[in-house]
Amino acid sequence: MRTVHDTLFRGTMVLHQPARGQGYRVNVDAVLLAWFAGQARRSRHAVDLGAGVGAVALSLLYRGRVDAVTLVERDRELSALATKNLAANGWQGRGACVCADVTDMNALEQGFADLAICNPPYVPPGRGRAPKVAAGARVGELGSFTSAARRALGPRGRVAFVYPAHELTALFAELRNAGLEPKSLCFVHATRDDPARVALVLALPAKKGGLVVAPPFIERDGGRPSEGLLALLHPRDDLPAAGVRSRAADRE
Repeated sequence: MRTVHDTLFRGTMVLHQPARGQGYRVNVDAVLLAWFAGQARRSRHAVDLGAGVGAVALSLLYRGRVDAVTLVERDRELSALATKNLAANGWQGRGACVCADVTDMNALEQGFADLAICNPPYVPPGRGRAPKVAAGARVGELGSFTSAARRALGPRGRVAFVYPAHELTALFAELRNAGLEPKSLCFVHATRDDPARVALVLALPAKKGGLVVAPPFIERDGGRPSEGLLALLHPRDDLPAAGVRSRAADRE
């Protein structure tokens, strides 16, 4: 696999990832998930399930919202890149990558994390067509990720997911099957006039009810990145993006 040296946050965070056409590449969903997951209290230890090259966990470290991270990724090449990204950003002492499938969480201690983050596959096996170069990253059973998240969490832990908005009922069902109750929801829209593209969901091992629906997040305004998106991609200034594009932009 050919790889490239990209960056996030206008060059202030290193991101080694597959070159275009070589595998699944990071998009804005990782940044959105890190922002959403980091809005609550600072976390002691976060686990990134199906971490890929580690963009979500790295973004949480970058924003100072977590003390330590464990990345779980089954693909050996992506796992190696995630380890490389931790070191490249100077965080090798605050994180580690475990090369394992989320269905084999016995590799990790039960209840060790107070935050689980997950940008899971958007296509279940046998449903739809996945791009050939990214089939391993884009296809998977959602229930495996919700179950793994529950096992990794301590009694006061929380889990944050990003998932297609039109499949939100499936996510809620799998969270509840795993003993997790959705408590916070934010819809992400490409523009104000478009239907929701993805949903950001925070869930807890708690009683049913009490769901809070936050104001929607709008990615583009008048053909340009919205102020909210610019603030996420460039927390230190408002210059053009480096290293990551939204899925909406990739369709243009």
